[in-house]
Amino acid sequence: MRALVLAGGTGSRMRPLSHTLPKQLVPVAGRPVLEHAILGIRELGITDVGVVTGNGAALVRRSLGDGGRLGVRLTYVHQGRPRGLADCVRAARDFLADEDFVLYLGDNLLPSGVRGLAEEFRARGSDAHLAVQRVADPGAFGVVQMGADGKVERLVEKPTEPVSDLAVIGVYFFSPAVHDAVRAIVPSRRGELEITDAVQWLLERGYGVSAGEYGGFWSDVGRPEDVLTGNRHVLGLLAPAAPEGSVDAASRVEGAVRVGRGARVVRSTVSGPAVIGPGTVVEDSAVGPGTSIGSHCSLYGADVADSVVMDGTRISGPAPLRGSLVGRESVILSPRTALPADRRLVVGDHTQIDMGC
Repeated sequence: MRALVLAGGTGSRMRPLSHTLPKQLVPVAGRPVLEHAILGIRELGITDVGVVTGNGAALVRRSLGDGGRLGVRLTYVHQGRPRGLADCVRAARDFLADEDFVLYLGDNLLPSGVRGLAEEFRARGSDAHLAVQRVADPGAFGVVQMGADGKVERLVEKPTEPVSDLAVIGVYFFSPAVHDAVRAIVPSRRGELEITDAVQWLLERGYGVSAGEYGGFWSDVGRPEDVLTGNRHVLGLLAPAAPEGSVDAASRVEGAVRVGRGARVVRSTVSGPAVIGPGTVVEDSAVGPGTSIGSHCSLYGADVADSVVMDGTRISGPAPLRGSLVGRESVILSPRTALPADRRLVVGDHTQIDMGC
């Protein structure tokens, strides 16, 4: 079995961050969402992984390399402008050959893993096996109507009157039969080749289409609040570990905290779950639960909790930051006197904000 991970798209809901960084590279618990996806694939025993890229291709390649450090072999497939999920399958036809494969959306976070779904696919011998999740707002998704035997009877995209609350989420298992479907379908009204149309083509022609409930935490990290929720959840899975960096005697580290190699915690409090990235300096600061600080950051007299701070950023001053997402190599300054309320920021890369102005 092979895997195809999608790392294109525009990420319009993640602006301003997505102006300079593919949303799949936004970190959750100290690791890009895309890496979480690839590690989940590796857990299935799959080592041949194709990555479909778009406008951020160079950044994705720079982040992942050849995949060796993640235990996989990567093949890059460039799609260019977004033309639909089924078009990604078309573009990767040579890489996929005539093998079964898993199609995995690279902006989806499924920390419980999909091993059970892979086993269902193999056991059933289906031509398509869809990961589904019960949701409160099925009208926002493609939903399936399933029989008692797990076979899909009907697939409806964003129904006004939902046939069920089982939404199709970002993982699909396919046999090579899907390539016939991809060749046969035509672009939708929005001009894209939809993977749901390919699945419907299989269903209407009697191919085996089934679905399995994922059941664990799932998030499509398409918005800043989704990143923060996912970060909070994945950090909550951490176990306490000895720091790889240094923590001085005047500092206090509580709970599940990861302090990366070369990082320094000086006269500070870090309350887990939290991650301090390699080479980062935390001095005279408080880092609260649910926080991921990237590599080579600097926190001086700062107070940060429930936030994601990306690589190379400097935060100085006592104004509390809560529920914030701060891009790479940015500078956040605040006055010496505390401001009257917590500040929530969504800040793009290479930005300077002075909250005392």
